Amino acid sequence: MAAERLQFHEMGLDDRLLKAVADLGWSQPTLIQEKAIPLALEGKDLLARARTGSGKTAAYAIPVIQRILASKQSVREQEVRALILVPTKELGQQVQTMIRQLTAYCSRDVRVADITGKADLSAQRPILMEKPDVVVGTPSRVLAHLNAQNLALHSSLETLVVDEADLLFSFGFEADLKNLLCHLPKIYQSFLMSATLTEDVQALKELLLHNPVILKLQGSQLPDSSQLQQYSIKCEEEDKFLLIYTLLKLRLVQGKTLVFVGAVERCYRLKLFLEQFGIPACVLNSELPIQSRCHIITQFNQGFYDYIIATDEQSLADPTAAPQVTAGKGKKKKKGTERGGRTKDKEYGVSRGVDFQNVANVINFDFPTAVESYIHRVGRTARADNPGTALSFISHTELELLSEVEEALTGENADSVLKPYEFKMEEIEGFRYRCRDAMRSVTKQAVREARLKEIKQELLNSEKLKTYFEDNPRDLQLLRHDKDLHPAVIKPHLRNVPEYLVPETLRGALNPLSHRRRKKRKEKPKPDGVVKSKFKNIQGKNPLKSFRYSGVRNRKGKAGHS
Repeated sequence: MAAERLQFHEMGLDDRLLKAVADLGWSQPTLIQEKAIPLALEGKDLLARARTGSGKTAAYAIPVIQRILASKQSVREQEVRALILVPTKELGQQVQTMIRQLTAYCSRDVRVADITGKADLSAQRPILMEKPDVVVGTPSRVLAHLNAQNLALHSSLETLVVDEADLLFSFGFEADLKNLLCHLPKIYQSFLMSATLTEDVQALKELLLHNPVILKLQGSQLPDSSQLQQYSIKCEEEDKFLLIYTLLKLRLVQGKTLVFVGAVERCYRLKLFLEQFGIPACVLNSELPIQSRCHIITQFNQGFYDYIIATDEQSLADPTAAPQVTAGKGKKKKKGTERGGRTKDKEYGVSRGVDFQNVANVINFDFPTAVESYIHRVGRTARADNPGTALSFISHTELELLSEVEEALTGENADSVLKPYEFKMEEIEGFRYRCRDAMRSVTKQAVREARLKEIKQELLNSEKLKTYFEDNPRDLQLLRHDKDLHPAVIKPHLRNVPEYLVPETLRGALNPLSHRRRKKRKEKPKPDGVVKSKFKNIQGKNPLKSFRYSGVRNRKGKAGHS
């Protein structure tokens, strides 16, 4: 069957494009690329549904670039020929990066501009005045530029792409999209890409596509159990914190891990809680500046961090998801946004579209409020052909949501249902007092201070130091986002795990601390080689300051005799 598959070199692509594809290490196209690229090159409109991590971005980027290269052969003036609409800034940056990689050998012929950033319209105007061949942006941003006459599409546009189409409506872009259509020419080729085909996507299809070819690839929206293992464990609020502490501290969860929570306040609560035990983690949410968010994702992909605590706030912004949230929870989240007074970025999205690389685990600390949200969260792991694990913590208020997800997944593929996570909570009961001790330190005031401190820190990093980092890119690599925030009182004893607390089944094998200590003890006797001086630290210092007076002990001794 592998021999029958269409290869990139058989698609009639430009040599420069094929060379860039080879540099990216793509030996053969994914299923969506194999089906979509030839149809797109024939000039057909496409509506494609394929699961996350299936290569949808390249499936539309390659034909877009090929079409531009072909039209450049018959010499024409520089115009904006392709518009790619994305729901979030993070995805916008990712699409731009992908197109730049694919145009590595034809960058003079195909120029791309990402206008999703927060910069003023006037700052982006010069970029658009140069008429880049491809413009990437959110619908609201593109419309603002069209209204400001920084961008003209009515005569030049050849291709329109809507990526993660299911999200555009839930982000409230419906009105922007309809207004945007007035600025487009009557004839253009359209691609709609989505992980889920909702009623909103069907409505969008009627608006944008003309006699489209509909590609519904991979019956299930998630990989099967041979690639993705999905588990759920029923635990209440305190147990959630207890469980995540033991899973991470005892290294029961290994590899890069994304932990999803339901609100920004929960993000910092969990970060401060883990800090108590010396477990560093990054926070990713809509309050952080776009540069910081993208830098965190890049460094996570490069292996700088093991854990990211991310909020999945689309469900809060999505009016259709609101009724599913329990009344108590809804009130709590609303309060947090009002009281904080900080502006959240409406065009933020972590669980959808963003390409986190080599994520071994996704933990749903708070269960998502919609089936689509679950699919997109869990879709961050087991991408391409890599294995992955998803673990969801379920409280009694989230049981209804769990049954909805199970029903949806079972309907598609009975094999992809969530299995119960066999974990004996009584085995880790000894850790509960430590967990409560840590939770007492993480007060509402501490969380509020942590939020302020993190945002101030990140704003400083992204704005004040922007020009410095442009001149010193190596220093940007050293900038870390998982440093301790410390507004809570840190209790040093919590960082260490006494061996008597570790369950017998895990003793020795999984207590990294005791293992390290034993190693050190074994390594101490070194008869051969150089013997290091005990007075190493004193060298080069003022001898008077390093001098220790031992007369105090004698006095104590005398006092004891009398």
